Amino acid sequence: MVLLGGLLVAAGWMLSDTAWLGAQTPAPSVGGAAAAAAVAGEAAPSQGILSIIPFDFVTVTIALLSFIAVTLIVQGFIKTRASVYMPPASVTAIQDLISNRQFKELIDFTEVDQSFVSKALNPALKRAPSFNAMKEALETSVGEQTANSFRKIEFLNIIGNLGPLLGLLGTVLGMIVAFDAMRAAGGSANPAQLAQGISIALAHTFLGLALAIPCLAAFGVLRTLTDRLTVEAALKAEELLLMTKPPEAKPVMSAPALARPQ
Repeated sequence: MVLLGGLLVAAGWMLSDTAWLGAQTPAPSVGGAAAAAAVAGEAAPSQGILSIIPFDFVTVTIALLSFIAVTLIVQGFIKTRASVYMPPASVTAIQDLISNRQFKELIDFTEVDQSFVSKALNPALKRAPSFNAMKEALETSVGEQTANSFRKIEFLNIIGNLGPLLGLLGTVLGMIVAFDAMRAAGGSANPAQLAQGISIALAHTFLGLALAIPCLAAFGVLRTLTDRLTVEAALKAEELLLMTKPPEAKPVMSAPALARPQ
């Protein structure tokens, strides 16, 4: 809702700015043409790249998505670590509870622990004593936890793909401004009037690429780390589950029956 409200407000600003630009476009006249020719030789001072970035709904949208992307990247690298998926303290506690055969305490511990290993083990422990049912529950839980881990970073891929599209939208708007200036000047617009629209178009393209490149790069790195850590955590959870399996009883050999005298 906040994003939608920001887009609506920015769209209003964009429309008002466009109307203002149309109102400020000077009508062609002989005196104006002579003045423009006199000023054409003077070089305009450079104001830097920040001064040419337009303030419209495309820029506001890219700024909002940039803030969201930075938050997702920071959270992604904080949470995508082995110490989060397989905390040594959690693994040690689970091993101790299994060794002491404290299964009730083990279920309670994995219920509140937020690590990948505990979340994968908890549904399996609740299926005891059938080990086959426990193993099936573990596989289902691992798949669910893996999918949830990938969903957390998928938003970076979405934002990264939206960046060039937003830049293209801003490019089209900038070209519209440039051609509208040419139309208002009766087809004889000076380069300064055309440069305004072209600079808006290129600034939007730059902002879109500046949003997309870091998002897609971070998404690729986080996806690789998530894939590796989920596989390692799944193997660790399976190893812990095997510790709960009771030892198979060896078959007792029956004594041979004594032969009866005939």
